[in-house]
Order: sequence, then structure tokens, then C-alpha cells
Amino acid sequence: MKEIKNILLCGLGAVGTIYADKIQQHSPENFRVLVDEQRLLKYKANPIIFNDRKLDFNYVLPITKDFKADLVIIATKYSGLDDAVKNIKNFIKDDTIILSLLNGVTSEGIIAAAYGWDKILYSYFIGHSTIRTGNKIIHDDVNTIVFGSDKNLNKNVLRLKKFFDNAKINYKIPEDIRHSLWLKYMLNVCANQTTAILRMTFGEMLENKHFMQMAVNIMKEVQAIAKAEGINNTETMIEETLENLSHMIPEGKTSMLQDVEAGRHTEVDMFAGTMIQFGKKHNIPTPYNCMIKEFIDIIHENQDFQKTKIKLSV
Repeated sequence: MKEIKNILLCGLGAVGTIYADKIQQHSPENFRVLVDEQRLLKYKANPIIFNDRKLDFNYVLPITKDFKADLVIIATKYSGLDDAVKNIKNFIKDDTIILSLLNGVTSEGIIAAAYGWDKILYSYFIGHSTIRTGNKIIHDDVNTIVFGSDKNLNKNVLRLKKFFDNAKINYKIPEDIRHSLWLKYMLNVCANQTTAILRMTFGEMLENKHFMQMAVNIMKEVQAIAKAEGINNTETMIEETLENLSHMIPEGKTSMLQDVEAGRHTEVDMFAGTMIQFGKKHNIPTPYNCMIKEFIDIIHENQDFQKTKIKLSV
């Protein structure tokens, strides 16, 4: 079994930075961070500050041809996925493993369309929310990568398990990775989007009976889509998601709420947008997600208007 040695990470957002820091500490000589020229200048001039520590990485551009990766980790926003798929091309070899830490349930298929399913493992991130302000990121180190394959413990799962053990990266390998992936998706669809609209923390969400009833109604839409997509044991998904929500830090904020508060566009296309597309595919109504998409699009338009207004006033 070939050892994972060279690692490439694409995406230095809240989640990507957590693992860039861990891998850098474990194996700095074999680690690269993929950026475009604009981000390279940005990070050189204004490095990321993670838990009050300045992070400096060995950055590479997409045109680089002298580094081949055993493991590629994609941790961009959904809006950056297409560029990431194109930009990792020079770093892929026959036995490269590609891991996507994006939210949602479609990124693996998008990556596989370019590089083949033999290189893809299903995966997602779970952990406490990070707090990002400008170039500063704070995280309490409660984090886990959940990963696996339809073929259970195949060689790539075992290779990645060994690397994570050596790098001291927390992980879980569930019996049914696709069921687990859709559980995370259900949580994001019901919680991320609604808290972004209503500006509520996890604690405020969980203590509000009307909110929780609406969240369950949104979960039912995800449950119906998951069943149509062939996910196993969908009848337990709502109960499992409610249990997962109950363990969230009360003062914590979803990533979409943080995006809205910072004036950034959200990942609504990956959540409500994808749900609406699945609904059309399977002829399943998704009224809650349709309304959510409308509300968040209004927020985005207002953000853009305010930014334009500020520019014109300068």
C-alpha cells in the first residue's frame, strides 16, 4: 500500500485553514497550498492569522508542474469548485486521492467527472464553528473529517486512514458514508440557511419552538429527496439530525450567518439551489427551499447594492 507523502490543499477558508495548519506542522516539506496569482499576493502581503499565529505556507500556482500530489484536499467555497477542479490538473497522478471538504452532496460527482471515481472518496467536515474576521480565524480545535467509500475499506480509505493517524487528524469512517453525507446536508439545509435569514445562533434556534418546527419541515424535503436518490435508512434521518443539532454550541453561528454578517455571498446555491434542482429531477415539491432561495437572493442583492453605494460615495 503506497504511503501518502505529498499533499496539496486548495482553499484557505475557515475549514481549509484548520487542516493546512495541521498538515504544515506534520510534514511542511511535503505540503503545498494551491492559489491563483491574486491570492498569492494577498497572502504574502497579509498572511492568515490562525488562533493568534501567523501562518506561512509553501504556495504553488496552477501552472506549477514539478509537484505531484498523493492527496489533494479541496476546501473552497462551492462557488470556487469549478476553478479548483481546473487548477489541480497539473498535480494529479494515477494514484492521487481527492478529498472534498465542501458542504453539500454534489462536489464528489463534479470532481469525478473530471478525474474519475477511482480517485474520489466521499467526505465532509464536522466540528465547532470557526470565527473568521478578515484574515483572522479562531477555532477551538474540535474538528473531524468523516470519509469513506461505497466499497467500504478500499485501498484509498486505508491509505488515508494511515496518513490521518500519522498526522494526528481526527477522522471517522462510517459504515454508510453516503447516508452520513446526506445527514450533514440535511443539517446544513435546515440550519445554515434559516439562521442566515433570521440572524440566530444555534442556541436561539434550538430554544425557539416555531423555528424548530419549520426546520423539521425543511428536513422532510431533504428526506424525500434523499430517498429518491437511493440513500439508505432515510426514515431515521430527521431524528438523527435533531440529535446532532442538540450538541451544537449555543453561542455558535453557522457559516452562512457569518457570511451574511460579513457581507459575503452565501452558499445558497449548494443548499436550496441544489434541493430545487433535485426536486425538479424527481418531481418532488420543495416549497420551503424555494422560499429560502428567494429570501437569500434578496439579501445578496441588498449586499451588492450597499457595496455599490459605498463605492460611489468614495
